[in-house]
Amino acid sequence: QVQLVESGGGLVQAGGSLRLSCVASGSIIGNNPMGWYRQAPGKQRELVAASSTGGSTKYVDSVKGRFTISRDSAKNTVYLQMNSLKHEDTAVYYCNAGDTTAQAMGFMRRFRDYWGQGTQVTVSS
Repeated sequence: QVQLVESGGGLVQAGGSLRLSCVASGSIIGNNPMGWYRQAPGKQRELVAASSTGGSTKYVDSVKGRFTISRDSAKNTVYLQMNSLKHEDTAVYYCNAGDTTAQAMGFMRRFRDYWGQGTQVTVSS
């Protein structure tokens, strides 16, 4: 059974940084589009950053220049480096492997879809 486990969330002051990690079981990282999503209270889950196996990336406009997604297939881990954090970045952040991110990146190929349990990021203003 595939598992995605996020970590690295926490409380940080505005302007600070955090690095989220998503560790996957098996060889999921190397074979799937990977994405980070977030959901703030009362809002819909949104794509934050996505990465294809070919190296392309996609970011929501609000995090461009501040967040960076990266992957280490040897460690079965995807990272989200978050700099210059703002209060509006406060949310639960989720890791996704597969189809949701594939569709977000406009890929025709279909994948199975896997989600982590989420990690809370709180940015104090």
